Amino acid sequence: MMDRISVRTLFFGVYGELAARREGSAELAADSTVADLVDALRGPGGLDWLPDRVVVAVNQNYADSGTTLSDGDEVALIPPVAGG
Repeated sequence: MMDRISVRTLFFGVYGELAARREGSAELAADSTVADLVDALRGPGGLDWLPDRVVVAVNQNYADSGTTLSDGDEVALIPPVAGG
């Protein structure tokens, strides 16, 4: 069994602008969840501007913070959208 996994991260809309990138990757413990990923992204020197609740899609399906991630997953962070 793998000790670590690698996930691809995508930053949409204003998140991409604030992160100064549209995609990246993260290495996590094998049993990590969406919440673990978001916490890691917020870490030292990270994306401390992320809100408390982040809308996330894993492999193009909306996922909650308790969703367990697998090696090779694609995780998109989706900012709130306002319209008029």
